Amino acid sequence: MAQVLEFKLPDLGEGLTEAEIVRWLVEVGDVVAIDQPVVEVETAKAMVEVPCPYGGVVTARFGAEGAELPVGAPLLTVAVGSVDPVVDGTATTGPAGDASGADGEGSGNVLVGYGTGAPAARRRRVRPAQVPSSSGSSGPGSSPAPVRPVAASVPTVVSTPAPAAVTAPTGPVAVISPLVRKLARQHDLDLRQISGTGRDGLILRSDVESAIRDVESTVKDAESTVKDVVIAAVPDEAPRQAPQGERIALRGVRGAVAEKLARSRREIPDATCWVDADATELMAARAAMNAAGGSAAGPKVSVLALLARICTAALARFPELNATVDTESREIVRLPGVHLGFAAQTERGLMVPVVRDAHTRNAESIGAEIARLTEAARTGKLTPAQLTGGTFTLNNYGVFGVDGSTPIINHPEAAMLGVGRIMAKPWVYEGELAVRQVVQLSLTFDHRVCDGGTAGGFLRYVADCVEQPAVLLRTL
Repeated sequence: MAQVLEFKLPDLGEGLTEAEIVRWLVEVGDVVAIDQPVVEVETAKAMVEVPCPYGGVVTARFGAEGAELPVGAPLLTVAVGSVDPVVDGTATTGPAGDASGADGEGSGNVLVGYGTGAPAARRRRVRPAQVPSSSGSSGPGSSPAPVRPVAASVPTVVSTPAPAAVTAPTGPVAVISPLVRKLARQHDLDLRQISGTGRDGLILRSDVESAIRDVESTVKDAESTVKDVVIAAVPDEAPRQAPQGERIALRGVRGAVAEKLARSRREIPDATCWVDADATELMAARAAMNAAGGSAAGPKVSVLALLARICTAALARFPELNATVDTESREIVRLPGVHLGFAAQTERGLMVPVVRDAHTRNAESIGAEIARLTEAARTGKLTPAQLTGGTFTLNNYGVFGVDGSTPIINHPEAAMLGVGRIMAKPWVYEGELAVRQVVQLSLTFDHRVCDGGTAGGFLRYVADCVEQPAVLLRTL
């Protein structure tokens, strides 16, 4: 007898709670080996293949391609042991026991016959609400009154029925002044309903005027209430409609990026400073380095690798920017190592792979790691660990042909250096106008971790290294 085991979506780490099924790698009835990849899923961090810890025959799959599953939800069931492959359809609803019979009270799959089926699941039926008839009868012979839809129209304002007639008191009214009587007649006031404040209950003019104000106030309140009810009940002549067009769900990588950028704007009081730098000497130094290495020395050193090495040297001088803010304890945490993130645009969106321990690497080592991570990002093979844990980010938006930008800090980091395109521009060099290779550098920083003096010092040091690469020799 085969044992049917349920394989659930595992915890993929880094606080991920859900994943989207991109592609199934097995079909129902296929034989799988232990640790064989069975499904390709996309998380908010990366696209990964999930291996199955069981070996046997796939008896059911849960979730179609494109569906999102939470961590811990069933992915598939595997019959472990001697059993004929199951070639019926894919399970789409219910737990694994409903598809295979292993979790119910039946015998499950058998070699001969049909086996004993599991008892049918009992479902609660929700009865539609009924409106009792006018006679109040609720027996089986009585028919419920039909439910009439409520029309969205102006409600009819029904006046409060007048109380039962009461014989008005007779006799003289305690009024002396004819002006008081005239004022009461003009406002349809019954003097017998007014309590006088004069001597022996005499009704004065002030008593009538007070009664007039009370009546006017009551009428205004009633009119205001009726007006509010009418406005609320009358539908708009042109109801506001949702905008039409293509709708793209904010989920997966795009959803994670959107949430992170929005959180950065909400929580981080950022500021930006920038400077133009003459990168002619940096480009010449790069060309000399690549020429001296020769073709057998490996890949060429990229400009991004040189800028990354400059950033690690600058962070050693200004450690305030290699930090994060603990909002709960209201503390600035300066981090001991530099894990340098760099922005990489891929078909799946913007990603920020992280070069671990960049402060211990030279330009060549950083360049090789950047190339490896970039290729993994383009092929969707980055792991969540390779996309998290950065302490500082380098953003080379010059590849898009733009000069400057004000980048959004990669939360929870404290700063990001942006690099524009390097292009020939007129520049004053050694007192004369010349054509030089100029680049714009911009630094966006968390104003909680440092002031403008520190940020300006960091950016000026980076610019000095770009203009005179020999400055780096002091830190190498």
